[in-house]
Amino acid sequence: MIKTVIIDDEPAVVSIIKYFVKKENLPLDIVGTANRGDEGIELIKKLNPQLVFLDIKMPVVDGFEVMKALSDTKFIVITAFESFEYAQKSLRLGAKDIILKPIEFKQLTASINRVMGWKFTSNNTVNDVIQYIHSNYDKKIELKTIASNLYLSPDYISKLFKTYMGITINKYINKVRIEKAIELFDNEEVSVKEVALMTGYDSLNNFYKNFKNATGKTPAIYLSEKNK
Repeated sequence: MIKTVIIDDEPAVVSIIKYFVKKENLPLDIVGTANRGDEGIELIKKLNPQLVFLDIKMPVVDGFEVMKALSDTKFIVITAFESFEYAQKSLRLGAKDIILKPIEFKQLTASINRVMGWKFTSNNTVNDVIQYIHSNYDKKIELKTIASNLYLSPDYISKLFKTYMGITINKYINKVRIEKAIELFDNEEVSVKEVALMTGYDSLNNFYKNFKNATGKTPAIYLSEKNK
């Protein structure tokens, strides 16, 4: 589950997010809420959530100040103001996405998917597998371990995952790893070997093969084009 905090002074916003989470079985664990920015800062420091829904206009301390204070946190800004200036400032301060009030279900799930990189389904078991992959992509992942954690058979999980996701678990693992590799290449000064290790590949050849299959380019060509 994604450890989540909501900071908004409108009870209706907190209620609608909680409603969607419960009704649609979204893998969000809402561990705390706050209706003021200063309370929100303390809550985030205490709970260390993976995701924070953050309003901008709040009493005492606004959302911009919250983002300034906690730059390493993944924020989805929720606002009633469809303003370019608001959006520009939010993104400059580190917001990962912005959604407008009133919040709609499709808008909410699309935003979570963009920020967390996780595709949600209506099946809790599949959601648990997805969560496990995203939390452990940098390590060795074995189907038997996933199955053991969920107290289910490997064959059952494989078939269930393919039914809901349209691809095999192994292909999904590679997809996640290559997406993370691209993110590292784009944002960090790291070598190809370092990225391969950081994304769970114990073989450079295997990393090269999967990277080229996914992007049509070798890691070396991707880096050279990026650095032009």
